[in-house]
Amino acid sequence: MEMHELVQSLKELNKKLSDLKVMLKLAEKKLEIEKLESKMSEEGFWNNQTAATKTSKRLGYLKNEQEQWNKLDKQTKDLLEMAELDEADKEVNLREEIEKQYFDLEKEITKLEFATLMSEKYDDHNAIMAIHSGSGGTEAQDWAEMLLRMYLKYSESKGWKTTMFDETRGQEAGIKSVVFRVEGDYVYGHLKSEHGTHRLVRISPFDAEKMRHTSFALVEVIPELEESETLQVDPKDLRIDTFMSGGKGGQSVNTTYSAVRIVHIPTGTTVQCQNERSQMQNKEVAMKILLSKLQKLKDEEEEKQKQELRGEYKSPEWGSQIRSYVLHPYHLVKDLRSDYETTDDEGTLNGELDKFVESYLRWRKI
Repeated sequence: MEMHELVQSLKELNKKLSDLKVMLKLAEKKLEIEKLESKMSEEGFWNNQTAATKTSKRLGYLKNEQEQWNKLDKQTKDLLEMAELDEADKEVNLREEIEKQYFDLEKEITKLEFATLMSEKYDDHNAIMAIHSGSGGTEAQDWAEMLLRMYLKYSESKGWKTTMFDETRGQEAGIKSVVFRVEGDYVYGHLKSEHGTHRLVRISPFDAEKMRHTSFALVEVIPELEESETLQVDPKDLRIDTFMSGGKGGQSVNTTYSAVRIVHIPTGTTVQCQNERSQMQNKEVAMKILLSKLQKLKDEEEEKQKQELRGEYKSPEWGSQIRSYVLHPYHLVKDLRSDYETTDDEGTLNGELDKFVESYLRWRKI
């Protein structure tokens, strides 16, 4: 690349960086940092450990984000200044070094640009995920467990924390259903891409004749909401059942009715939790999941009405096939919405999902 081209490219990169900082509302977030720092200095701040930890975590995330972008901003401006000096003085001759730094900067900014795709409501929230095996017995249940392993691997690679709430094992292998929470930065923003039906085509390890089988599993993803964000529910609309837990809860599991199932009668929405140690804890978790589900249903209905008014409504993704995983007779994983595909099925099933997440988020912006 000639020096005058490098100077022009750096000017464009500098403008792109400025635009991204506006899109990310970094100026507004700087004010939020000041407010949070002031709040943390107040007397008695740590009396409420849960609220204090949440505030501290949010402050840490915002500060880290600001530092990353400010560092890139300084590096880009310094490099542009160096390139303009080199262009003006032919004896300086720093073209190769500037070009190398330019490509490194461009790569880093492109990577961080990913954050601008997560600007929708709830994107910065934790997520509650559920996986349900489709019809097909052991084969489908094994597929559901493969998906669970994929998401646990992905969460581990991101440094996210996962907590199991409910799990129903298959009789021979796999799982019939599982519900778990994923905690971390912008978890829902990443994992909302997984909501829908996942299809697997492979030679079944449970078939003595080694025939090719097609299996389905439904993945449900909802943002975990705080009480202040959820709608109010009339207790009369709820049916609460207790039953004997079969999970890994502790001393009282399989001896007391600690597991809880809550049904919201008007919508038929059902949730259950059995992995906590007491009935009260299971009820609290189940109630939180139920309220998050009902709020998401309400948000989806409002969005549907807005789209119908604009003439843009499409059928919701719930229950529709979103991704195909073919392991035989060839190797291909394809997202059926964004059309992103890869032949690295092994890597995908080992939790390498970033490319699918990014392609989905870019597809939503179109």
